[in-house]
Amino acid sequence: MYKISVIPGDGIGKEVMEATLHVLEAVNVDFDYEFAEAGDEYAEVSGVPLPQETIDIVKNSQACLFGAAGESAADVIVKLRQELDLYVNLRPVKSYPGTKSIFDNLDFVIVRENTEGMYIGLENETEEGATATRVITKKASERISRFGFEYAKKTGRKTVTAVHKANVLKKTDGVFKESFYKVSEEFPELESNDFYVDATAMYFITKPEMFDVVVTTNLFGDILSDEGAGLVGGLGLIPSANIGDKQGLFEPVHGSAPSHAGKGTANPAAMMLSAVLMLDYLDESEEARRMEKAIVKVLSEGKVVTKDLGGDASTMEMAAEVRRVLEES
Repeated sequence: MYKISVIPGDGIGKEVMEATLHVLEAVNVDFDYEFAEAGDEYAEVSGVPLPQETIDIVKNSQACLFGAAGESAADVIVKLRQELDLYVNLRPVKSYPGTKSIFDNLDFVIVRENTEGMYIGLENETEEGATATRVITKKASERISRFGFEYAKKTGRKTVTAVHKANVLKKTDGVFKESFYKVSEEFPELESNDFYVDATAMYFITKPEMFDVVVTTNLFGDILSDEGAGLVGGLGLIPSANIGDKQGLFEPVHGSAPSHAGKGTANPAAMMLSAVLMLDYLDESEEARRMEKAIVKVLSEGKVVTKDLGGDASTMEMAAEVRRVLEES
């Protein structure tokens, strides 16, 4: 039995979490859930968006399912990444049938360094405006690169691509690029290459099928991940994983969507697919494939899906259909 911490959070996070837990009841894995609080709504009551109790609950679990946080997202998810040293942000870019995907043959993964870069928040006001300090270390660059290569090897992928801007950011991205190629020597069976971030942004649009595993820094990874989501139908279909050496936190990337909250119409696919990533993380890959296939079948049939997918089903009606298909598999 796996001990799983659950943070529904704000807005539609609660609804897609309920839907996902409903589907997870049909997989052949036992879970012991411990619920925890975080986000805007909790902050209104307690004064803090992320209590120490929640951090402790997540630390003592084997994995965490996270719904969404609103305006307090930076104080919640960023702090959790730092507290738990979740140095990997894993974002699949995959085409699914029955969606508004621009391309129908995409299947690559963005591996984003999660702990440093511009997002460490070292900003200072000056008389002229402001400055921000970008931190890139050999340690972080090597471990994110190593994760990218190990992930490629484990999942049968063949190419790992580093994305940077070392022609301009010669010191910081110079460290990142050098670290990447140093690690690549440990994986001679895999192809390694690199592109500048601006060229990569163009290639995502013109020939995205060339990518397999993309490894990059924090800010570049954040931007490219959302571009990747646009290629395959938008944020409502994109799961993500935040992974460290001891914990994994799994969340959809669509946010709390307060204007849609409480209506029961939110698309639960991204949260469900995040749970699939969790199953893979727990080495329950057989059940992960069963659950993913059930989601894909419901999407491809397009009969019991939410409005954004062209249907008229509620969040829980779509979840019930995914569970029905899963139970019959």
